[in-house]
Amino acid sequence: MPASVSLHMVTTSNELPGHRIVRPMGIVRGITVRSRSVVGNLGAALQTLVGGNITIYTELCEKAREEAFELMLRHAAERGANAVIGMRYDANDVAEGVTEVLAYGTAVQVEPAG
Repeated sequence: MPASVSLHMVTTSNELPGHRIVRPMGIVRGITVRSRSVVGNLGAALQTLVGGNITIYTELCEKAREEAFELMLRHAAERGANAVIGMRYDANDVAEGVTEVLAYGTAVQVEPAG
C-alpha cells in the first residue's frame, strides 16, 4: 500500500513553504458524484422557510468535498508523491439533482529546503 500524503503537505499555492520540489508527478484528482434524496430535499425546503444556513445541503456538500479530497490524496500516494500543490475544487451539475465534485492538483515529491 502506498504511503499517504499528509494534510499539511497539501497547498493551494504552487510552492510548499520550507520544501523544495524535486519531482513533479502529474495531475491527480478525486471525483465523487452525489445526489440529493427526496427526504433531504423536503428537509431543505422546510429549512428555507425559516431562512439561514440550509444545514442538510451544507452537510452534503462538505461530505462530497471531503470524499473527493481523500480520493485525490490516495491518487497522489499511488503515484509516489508526498505532497500536492495547486489544489482546487470544482463542482458541476451532471443531471437534475446530481452534482459532481472534483478535487485536483499537481502531485509532487518534495524534500525539506536546505
